[in-house]
Amino acid sequence: MSKPEGLPEMEYRFLGRSGLKVSAISLGGWLTYGGHVDRDGTFSCMEAAYNSGVNFFDCAEGYAEGESEKVMGEAIKKYGWKRNDIVISTKLYWGGAFGNNKVNNLGLSRKHIIEGMDASLERLQLSYVDLIYAHRPDRHTPMEETVRAFNHLINNGKALYWGTSEWDASEIALAWRHADRLGLIGPVMEQPNYNMLDRVKVEGEFAHLYRELGLGLTVFSPLKQGILSGKYKNGIPDDSRFAQTEVDFVKGYWKRTGKEQWQQIIDQVNKLEPIAQKLGVKMSVLALAWVLSNPNVSSAITGASSPAQVYENVQAVAAYKKLTPDILKEIDDILNNKPPAITYRFD
Repeated sequence: MSKPEGLPEMEYRFLGRSGLKVSAISLGGWLTYGGHVDRDGTFSCMEAAYNSGVNFFDCAEGYAEGESEKVMGEAIKKYGWKRNDIVISTKLYWGGAFGNNKVNNLGLSRKHIIEGMDASLERLQLSYVDLIYAHRPDRHTPMEETVRAFNHLINNGKALYWGTSEWDASEIALAWRHADRLGLIGPVMEQPNYNMLDRVKVEGEFAHLYRELGLGLTVFSPLKQGILSGKYKNGIPDDSRFAQTEVDFVKGYWKRTGKEQWQQIIDQVNKLEPIAQKLGVKMSVLALAWVLSNPNVSSAITGASSPAQVYENVQAVAAYKKLTPDILKEIDDILNNKPPAITYRFD
């Protein structure tokens, strides 16, 4: 499979203050590989992404109970990709599907971080991952223990960088305080939820971390689980994510949101469509482009169920450059959810 004509050249961004470059668009495996997309479909999506210049592929031990990692490893082997050409990440915390006595298979204890990493590498058929994430904060394990354990993985060549996912700013700062005190490496990147509808943490809470720590972001759900694609403006299509019944978290999400709130969200998204039309792009591309316009975003992790969807997502690399200050203000006026600017007083 070759890259179709008309696709923009991929853009590569530094991962925070590190020297590692990741593709601005990346491919994630939460609901795709190892999930409700079959193996052949998954392989096709990964091949399409690679041929489009995507070098960053993300998964986790908890995705589809380890199947996401297995399928990713199979794809790397199937296509014979050179290890130095790709950036592979996985995440540790949700290891509860593995083992018989599962009491120590969850969280960020030294035991689970080390054993979980070995198990992930076995499923991936790799000797190391480029990025390893703490998939959630573990408030039952001392932070020093977690920092030391992730540094152990780096020191033993099983991971090159470590970061966090869905941590709050104070927890990331605390990890860095322990790392600095111990002469160790702190979390280089965070993987938060970020999109047009979810902005507070990335644009508000984390503001000082970019400046003080050089934190990089590899954001997930840039299309708000497909809501920002515009596909739900006339209801729930049978072939859409929210129509599926295999994944409990997604199943019935729109119903749990509440009819009134759901309709408010859809109405808001519909008001953005004229902007996409004015720019000559699909609504999904506009939503991704908006995420990439944030200079603190190193990569937007996308999902895909077909190569066509991969190619559509990649269009955002060119589209974000069309977002002038006036257009961004127009978007903000529609969304009406921009976090207030942080100001400081020195009396």
